[in-house]
Amino acid sequence: MSGEVHYRVATGADMPGIARVRTSVAENHLSREQLDARGITNEAVAASFEQTSRGWVASVDDQIVGFSIAERDRRTIFALFVFPSFDGRGIGTRLLTHATDWLFEHGDAPIWLTTGAATRAATYYRHRGWIETGTEPDGQLRFELRQPMA
Repeated sequence: MSGEVHYRVATGADMPGIARVRTSVAENHLSREQLDARGITNEAVAASFEQTSRGWVASVDDQIVGFSIAERDRRTIFALFVFPSFDGRGIGTRLLTHATDWLFEHGDAPIWLTTGAATRAATYYRHRGWIETGTEPDGQLRFELRQPMA
């Protein structure tokens, strides 16, 4: 894959590609079985797109190489993953911007996410202005982002 990166809103039909990206990562890796056990099935995520969440995908040559998912009611970034061979190309940043912009269109309260301590992801969010606000019971760091001042 070497073509141009295209971004669009995700649909339920994108779930096989989203799942392929999600299970390909080394950091915060979960297998298909581990995701299913947590209730994160292709069907459940696709159904959430019809309710209170929205996803975005990045594709190259019609293959999904990254995605983000935001949950409007919980004001959280549920997922942000990029296929490992596409790291460092700005894809994650663009997907994160789609998700944060959408959440801030639906309110000005801070938005949040969690990620593992001492991970590349934690450093990534810090460098993008997210503020670490605590540690969750499972050891994940909680980060918050406030809407930029106009």
